[in-house]
Amino acid sequence: MIRDVVEEDRPRERLKNHGARSLSNQELIAILLRTGSKHESVLNLSNKVLHQFEGLRLLKEASLEEIMEIRGIGEAKAVLMMAAVELGRRISNLTFEERFSIRSPEDGANFLMNDMRFLQQEHFVCLYLNTKNQVIHQKTIFIGSLNSSIVHPREVFKEAFRRSAASIVCAHNHPSGDPAPSKEDIDVTRRLVECGRMIGIEVLDHLIIGDRKYVSLKEKGYM
Repeated sequence: MIRDVVEEDRPRERLKNHGARSLSNQELIAILLRTGSKHESVLNLSNKVLHQFEGLRLLKEASLEEIMEIRGIGEAKAVLMMAAVELGRRISNLTFEERFSIRSPEDGANFLMNDMRFLQQEHFVCLYLNTKNQVIHQKTIFIGSLNSSIVHPREVFKEAFRRSAASIVCAHNHPSGDPAPSKEDIDVTRRLVECGRMIGIEVLDHLIIGDRKYVSLKEKGYM
């Protein structure tokens, strides 16, 4: 039990003495849970959370009910964990309010990576930029396997007109983690670029997001 751990080695004490960055994922979750159950320590309980959700990877999208399925975690603990996850998400997205500028494929990938690399389905997302290449809006256009007949230019450019966007960066994720482009990815890209030229809104790039990796179809010469 936690009372059997030397006080200076307990998670809260270690955070106070050495800072939050020095703690493991297990210790940080233990602080959120505060207490264990009758049968196990809070450290064991936090380890069960990590095991259930394959580390932090799936915890990011876990529902209240899924967290409460773990024996020893009631509604109060689950609510606290979900609040902490959401707070972390909002902090990581502060750049949305700061009008993030995209000057390179890497900028676009960095902007989207945390939100897209863990998604379990393909999401086709557009970033709408002003004349200074600052992001003025982000919208998910389609969820599902990419297909040129489904990702219609009308939906992509309709939002561009609404937002008075000067240009667009398109992106979608590969849930496999491998960002290598498929024939469909290339076909969709070329169709959107052609439509953009006709109406005067440039498609700057199409990024494919993998797990900490990305591919720029512009850099690959497909547009």
